Amino acid sequence: MRSGPARAIGRRGHCRGTAPPPPESFDRRLIAPMILGSVLNPINSSMIAVALVPIGIAFGAPPARTVWLVSALYLATAVGQPVIGRLVDMYGPRRLYLIGTALVGAAGLLGAVAPTLGALIGARVLLGFGTSAAYPAAMQLTRREAERTGQDSPTGVLTALAVANQTVAVVGPALGGLLIGVGGWRAVFTVNMPLSAACLVLGALRLPRERRTAAARRDVDLPGMVLFAGVLVALMLFLMEPRADHWYLPLLAAAAGAGFAARELRVARPFVDLRVLGGNVPLPATYVRQLLGYTTSYAFMYGYTQWLEEGRGLGASTAGLVLLPLPAAALTVSGLTGRREAVRTKLVVGAAVQVVACAVLLLVGSGSPVWLLLVAGVVMGVPQGLIGLANQNALYRQADPARIASAAGLLRTFTYLGALAASAATAGFFPHRADTAGLHGLALFMIVGSALLLASALPDRSLAHLVPRGTKTPDTTETPDTTETAGNTETPGKTETPGKTRKA
Repeated sequence: MRSGPARAIGRRGHCRGTAPPPPESFDRRLIAPMILGSVLNPINSSMIAVALVPIGIAFGAPPARTVWLVSALYLATAVGQPVIGRLVDMYGPRRLYLIGTALVGAAGLLGAVAPTLGALIGARVLLGFGTSAAYPAAMQLTRREAERTGQDSPTGVLTALAVANQTVAVVGPALGGLLIGVGGWRAVFTVNMPLSAACLVLGALRLPRERRTAAARRDVDLPGMVLFAGVLVALMLFLMEPRADHWYLPLLAAAAGAGFAARELRVARPFVDLRVLGGNVPLPATYVRQLLGYTTSYAFMYGYTQWLEEGRGLGASTAGLVLLPLPAAALTVSGLTGRREAVRTKLVVGAAVQVVACAVLLLVGSGSPVWLLLVAGVVMGVPQGLIGLANQNALYRQADPARIASAAGLLRTFTYLGALAASAATAGFFPHRADTAGLHGLALFMIVGSALLLASALPDRSLAHLVPRGTKTPDTTETPDTTETAGNTETPGKTETPGKTRKA
């Protein structure tokens, strides 16, 4: 007979009149809300690209101001993902998922009626925070289902999340263009209202219900969260415009970082447990690899796209067609390799191919044939299909189960730090226009980053033998919320070790 906690996890949150999932298989009713919620962020990150020009025309704003529609979402998401992820760990995925997706609908409404560019930027900030809940919630739900079923390697679910996010990021600009053609640029915001409604309905019907009791209450480390936000905001503002007259921003980031470290090492229940993180070296290594991988990925996307239009002289539509093989290759590779974890192999192969892809850029010039331009995109698509998926699987194995949602949020934060670092590098190598000399300089920068990624993964044999981190003992475990099901209330502190949930 299945033990109490596993039995409760299996029953909770089921819709009235529906049968519970098979005891040894993932509850597939969770997949739809997990995937739909997690794609809200990439679809809004990508759709805005085609809306910047018409928004600028509508408000008479130059590109220097409309770019904040992109930066605001990055800032809000980079801060929001780990903060809301920690709240998911403490309060459970259902309520944060529902609150977050409701904010997405409110942001869509605000964007649809925004009278000024400032209000529109505010809508993007709200959108960033709203879209920050679903991915951490999905990672925690995946962990819980693995514990309930005893299947400690839900690679199919993790792959579905990664592929869905990749696909949506690819189709986002096309969808944004279609929406603008039908309903104007405000439609890019309005579309969030039906998406939010769908998430709310699916989340309310399918996500497990939970109730906190007095015994399960924990203090929220609000000062730690504020200091953490201060570090990120100062650092990201500097990365967006790394100029000499912004010298004070790195100092502010350093000061906030020192205060954050002092705070987190002193409190009993910190926002980020630096002691545990320091003792779990593989997890910070995964964050660094995410930063390195996505710095190169975004630098290629930003720099190569600009060069195709300005350095090679292609029209916007032709440049878009030349780039199509990149996402196609990435999706193909993710689909073919997703069922096998093989984290170390994926990272090593991905980093090595990334070096080759960047080296190909050293061969292109203003007169390069189209086939060579297509080859560059295909080769770069391979690591994009490997590195992000490998880091996601690594984090799933390395993170403390009681903090899986906040750990997943931090992974997304390092993704956006990579995007901003790439943006700063692109601006540095293309000070006036995207010429071939600047592209070659950017390619050398990307080769260095890819080589560092390869050097960090190649000797790390622990990646080849990843196992789920064991849960803490009952007197120290930070279990997710107490769950009430069918009149039975879970006792805080009882946690099952992944892979040990079996029938007697």
